[in-house]
Amino acid sequence: MALLKAENLTLGYDNQAIISDLNFEINAGDYLCIVGENGSGKSTLMKTLLHLQNAYGGNIIFGDGLTKKEIGYLPQQTQVQRDFPASVWEIVLSGCQSRSGLRPFYSREEKKLAMESIERMGIGHLKGRCYRELSGGQQQRVLLARALCATRKLILLDEPVAGLDPIVTAEMYSVIKELNDEGITIIMISHDISAALKYATHILHIGEKVFFGTKSSYLESPMGRMFVGEEV
Repeated sequence: MALLKAENLTLGYDNQAIISDLNFEINAGDYLCIVGENGSGKSTLMKTLLHLQNAYGGNIIFGDGLTKKEIGYLPQQTQVQRDFPASVWEIVLSGCQSRSGLRPFYSREEKKLAMESIERMGIGHLKGRCYRELSGGQQQRVLLARALCATRKLILLDEPVAGLDPIVTAEMYSVIKELNDEGITIIMISHDISAALKYATHILHIGEKVFFGTKSSYLESPMGRMFVGEEV
């Protein structure tokens, strides 16, 4: 059974539909990149998958034992969020909130998981630092460590390399690919089509027309050829 399946989804905001009858599914271990023009509904789709907003129609079905509490999320940051006055440890540990439920404290196991996630992202030396003092790349690693505290199954990333320099961008893509190679399913919104085509196993292209399929099928499609700048 698919890890996540969208059936006839209709999405929108402010009482206006922007996507209708959207269908796709991903299996455990897939790496799905969501691409398309600005304003096409990519972020709206991700918020709907996370149950941060409701679909106007259709269904999102979880399989393979996945629940909505087991999804890690790396969002786009606002300036206020970048300046958040908390320590790296506090932010990463907060990724265990879905595990702790109504308990007013974190368990020993959750603290161990947070430390393992910090070490996995190579930011152990930053544990006591204030988040807002970090570079953009360091902040993204902190948020990815936080996402790892929520899941070992599925991580959703919304433009995870936005604003990063080329070297840090390459490092970030490498880390995400390593997580995927370890079995974590990835869903990533990206404007970087070259990176999408390098790392993804599947492409969901949202626009006036919708494409969902393997990377190779996308490259052979008229939509894919047009979007990567080739002649149709």
